[in-house]
Amino acid sequence: AAVENGADAIFFGLDRFNARMRGQNFTVADLPELMAYLHERGVKGYVTFNTLVFANELADAEDFLRSIISSGVDAAIVQDVGVCRLIRRLSPDFPIHASTQMSVTSEAGVAFARELGSSVVVLARECSLAEVAPIRRKCAEAGVEVPIEIFVHGALCVAYSGQCLTSESLGGRSANRGECAQACRLPYELHADGMQVELGSRRYLLSPQDLSGLDAMPEIIAAGVATLKIEGRLKSPEYVAAVTKVYRQALDAAWLQANPELEAPRASTPADFDRERGRYALEMTFSRGLHTGWLNGIDNQQLVHARFGKKRGLRLGVVKSLERDGVLLELEAPLKAG
Repeated sequence: AAVENGADAIFFGLDRFNARMRGQNFTVADLPELMAYLHERGVKGYVTFNTLVFANELADAEDFLRSIISSGVDAAIVQDVGVCRLIRRLSPDFPIHASTQMSVTSEAGVAFARELGSSVVVLARECSLAEVAPIRRKCAEAGVEVPIEIFVHGALCVAYSGQCLTSESLGGRSANRGECAQACRLPYELHADGMQVELGSRRYLLSPQDLSGLDAMPEIIAAGVATLKIEGRLKSPEYVAAVTKVYRQALDAAWLQANPELEAPRASTPADFDRERGRYALEMTFSRGLHTGWLNGIDNQQLVHARFGKKRGLRLGVVKSLERDGVLLELEAPLKAG
C-alpha cells in the first residue's frame, strides 16, 4: 500500500527489539524477499531496532544485527546508544538512523548522534519547525552535516518520545520495550487542592490529537527537512495507502511551488493539491482529531481536546433535533445513502 502510493522508503519491525511488539512483525527469514520486493521498485527498507536493550540481551541483539546487515536492509533505526556502538563494531559503514525515541532536540544531540555513526537523525516529535532551521544551521556551522527527518503524521505521545514510563509503572509494560499499553488514551479524574474538578465531557486529559503536518508543508520545506516520516504501523493497509498518497501529493505540490524552476518530482504530481480533500481523506481513515502537534510551537489546550481518546469518525455536522425515526442534521460534510 505504501509503495504503490508514493513512499520512497518503508520502516518495519522484526519479531524482537522493536517498539511495536503487538504488531504482526516480519521475521529475519522474511528479509531477503522483502528487500528484493522493495529494491525492485526503487524503495528503501529500514528495520526499526528502536527499543532499549538489556545487558543480558546483547548476544541476541548481535545475532539479530548480523542477520539484518547481511540481508540487504538499507538502515537500522536505533534508540539505544549501545546498539549504535554495537552496529559500528560489526560494520564500519552500515547506515544508522537515530530514532525519534533518542529524543534529539538540539544541535548537540545531532552532533552526538553523528558521533555514534548516525547518517540520519529523526528529531524528537516535540521540536517545532522554528527550532529545526537553527539546529540545521548550527550543525552546518560546526561541520556536522546530517539530514534531518521529522514525523509529519500519526499518533503523538503525551510524554517525550522514548521517555514515557507510565505504561510500565501502571502495568509493567514498558513503552521502551515495545509494549506500551497506551495509558494516555484512558479517561482520568482531576483533583486540585484536595477537591475533584468537574470535567464534563473533557476526561481524556493525557490524549493528544493525532499529528498532521499537512497544513505546514511549505514551512517544513523551508526549514530544510530532508525526509517526512509517517507513523503507519498497527494501522490498516487502507490507512497506509490514503495517508501516503495525500502526503506524496502535498509534498510534490508544495515543492513545485517553492521551486518553480525545477521539473515536477513525478509525472503524477497534481498541478494544484486540494488540501481540503486531502484532510478529508486523512480523517476518513483514522483520526483522534488532527493537529499540527508541536510543529508550530506549544498550544496544549488545542493539542489535547480531552473529549475522546480513540478513533473518531469525520465530523458531519450538528444535530438540530431528534425525530421519531431518526435525527435532523445540519450538514458540514458530504453524506450519501450507505
